[in-house]
Amino acid sequence: MSSLHDPIREGLKRGWKVHGGAHSARPEKIVCDVAIIGAGAGAGITAELLARAGLQVVIVEEGPLKSSSDFNQKEAEAYPSLYQESAGRKTEDKAITILQGRCVGGSTTVNWTSSFRTPSGTLGYWQQHFGLADYTNDALAPYFQQAERRLNIGPWLTPPNENNDLLRRGAARLGIHASAIERNVKGCWNLGSCGMGCPTNAKQSMLVTTIPAALDLGATLLVETRAQEFELANGRIKSIRCIGVKPNGAPVESASSATIIIAKHYVLSGGAINSAALLLRSQAPDPHARLGLRTFLHPVVMSAAVMAQKVEAWTGAPQTIYTDHFLNTQPIDGPVGFKLEAPPLHPVIFASTVSGYGQQQADLLAKFPHTHVLLALLRDGFHERAAGGQVKLRADGSALLDYPLTDFVMDGARRAMLAMVEIQFAAGARQVLPMHEMARPYSAWTEAKQAVEALPMKPLLTKMVSAHVMGGCGMASSEKLGVTRPDGLHWQIENLSIHDGSIFPTSIGANPQLSIYGIVNRLAQGLVKRLTGKEMVLA
Repeated sequence: MSSLHDPIREGLKRGWKVHGGAHSARPEKIVCDVAIIGAGAGAGITAELLARAGLQVVIVEEGPLKSSSDFNQKEAEAYPSLYQESAGRKTEDKAITILQGRCVGGSTTVNWTSSFRTPSGTLGYWQQHFGLADYTNDALAPYFQQAERRLNIGPWLTPPNENNDLLRRGAARLGIHASAIERNVKGCWNLGSCGMGCPTNAKQSMLVTTIPAALDLGATLLVETRAQEFELANGRIKSIRCIGVKPNGAPVESASSATIIIAKHYVLSGGAINSAALLLRSQAPDPHARLGLRTFLHPVVMSAAVMAQKVEAWTGAPQTIYTDHFLNTQPIDGPVGFKLEAPPLHPVIFASTVSGYGQQQADLLAKFPHTHVLLALLRDGFHERAAGGQVKLRADGSALLDYPLTDFVMDGARRAMLAMVEIQFAAGARQVLPMHEMARPYSAWTEAKQAVEALPMKPLLTKMVSAHVMGGCGMASSEKLGVTRPDGLHWQIENLSIHDGSIFPTSIGANPQLSIYGIVNRLAQGLVKRLTGKEMVLA
């Protein structure tokens, strides 16, 4: 793949203004129109629109600037360099592992390209409980359409790989409807290594779309640079202090050599957990104690199955089939519903997730080519006993999420395990292993059902992960209910907008990237109008 063009290296040769890390030294002081914190989904959409409007934009990213030339499909290199805490970020009690991007492009650089509009039920809940009356399907549709055009989001016309098709076949045999997932790709090679960065630039992430567009228009990018804290006075941000960090996130410079950015307006797009943490470090006003609360994860439980045929779940588009059947078997504010999908399998991430160790795990890994896995995204945030977690700060100012796994949530986890196991046996599994420390491989549905119903569904025993972090700076029509106004402005800080998944008042109930693209597109167009008087359309 070394012969493929690398748009990042080509842009650097054209003279992009990139500072930090291995690039040129960061200036001590920068004055601009708008400073954007983060370089992921919300930041990318906002940066392109603001730059196209003629504003001087500075983007601050804690992670590195990597490109297709660096993406070699090696887990040992990708996870430490592209993910928060080397793909080892965890909740405070260590019960949930959180996969979250930390690089230019953010999680859009490493996600699996699954693209869903915000479900109608979720929007209806926001309207009813958070006063977001203008967050309707019709009001958001033009902004979703623009994002879909800009990022080439559409149906995946290639047949699903075996790992995904097993979900389709197993669900069909049980009378459960499954559908195809739309993807943001252009000329995809069907490699299956999306989670390690796309080596062919087919994934239409912020890394290869909106961030380059902004840089071509004169935006400045600071990389390996942490936005440490805002300086606040009289209800406004006066400046932001940024420090250089090492690839592992440790500071490399003293406070005396920090970069100070002075902007007319600031956009916080650090992603859920990180955005709330920056506001906490800055002691931002929080009169109603909403900051950091209601942070959601779509907690994920999984089940592995051994099939007679080879599955080779590491190859092919990683996610192409899903079912929402179990989101609709109860009211949205009733028992926790869940969405079923199939994840890609790679040796490191698989071995670090499955239960057991020693010979037991060695036996499982010996069957790796025949292994199929399903995951269930639990829809949190719609019931008082699934109210998400709270972002806190460690002694060094770094972010920490306290996320209680209540019995109510764990009841959803048990029902999800049962649903996945039944589908896997219906698809022809020889053995099924729910990912729980006390489970073992089961050879029949009746045996597995009895065993799962008896498992103690407790944190740490039940293997849980998350790749969808939302909330913590939630939107609401009243400052008593949220941190962020419906137009994206902070309720108490007049020159701060928040444009990322942290503004969602609940979880989405679907992979959230398109929700961020569409909703932030709307907010960013409003911000352009407010700052310049211009009308701007993404695509």
